[in-house]
Amino acid sequence: MGESVNTASQEAAKRVAIVTGSSRGIGKAIALRLAKEGINVVINYNSSEGPALEVVEKCKEYGVDAIAVKANTADQKEIGNLFREAFKYFGQIDYLVNNAGVVDDAYLMMVPKDSLDRSFEINVKGYFYACQSAALKMMKRGGRIVNISSVSGRMALAGQSVYSATKGAVNSLTQVLAKELGQYGITVNAVAPGFIQTEMIDAVPEEKMQEYLKAIPLGRQGTADEVAEVVNMLLGPAGDYITGQIITMDGGLSL
Repeated sequence: MGESVNTASQEAAKRVAIVTGSSRGIGKAIALRLAKEGINVVINYNSSEGPALEVVEKCKEYGVDAIAVKANTADQKEIGNLFREAFKYFGQIDYLVNNAGVVDDAYLMMVPKDSLDRSFEINVKGYFYACQSAALKMMKRGGRIVNISSVSGRMALAGQSVYSATKGAVNSLTQVLAKELGQYGITVNAVAPGFIQTEMIDAVPEEKMQEYLKAIPLGRQGTADEVAEVVNMLLGPAGDYITGQIITMDGGLSL
């Protein structure tokens, strides 16, 4: 038996969240945290179905419903299908968490065109397409959008010219959409994590990571669960009057 939905979450049990890129890493942690809160979840993936279905089953252990939908978020048609499938199954969409993204680090003169195009297609266009689809479903009843950005969108790290540019774009998109969609009762915020313990960070050489840790006042990496808690806060009652904000959670790295 999984954990039961707590009393404070009974009303949220009717809510539905789409979390892109949620078969692993930060997206998975967010999906599980929302399920624990009693929110039905749409798990999005673009590669192997197995891990996505495992997340679906773990979400269901919290007493909610969940489905997995394959979609390449860089493809507008596939994003449209993701939202159609979610709406067809649940009949409503209340929350969108834009999480799917890529990091292709390279110094300026070594960035290949394919990498540049891929980063902007997924990290910028993908977020834009998902926000468009979400807004169409939320305009009549309100809703919330949380974009997962990065501390790299607010500070400079050598080798991340492309990644920083895409996340800076996400931050600007977040603030503009907050102004545009507020009249419909839709809040739009971004969470900008620093170094978070995920498979992506595991690929960073140990020597380089030790350098980064010395620059973090708290002296450690963050966890995916900590990011999930901030997202859950923005989707809950505490986030009722928060919109257009870029919430940086980096252990003090950007200070």
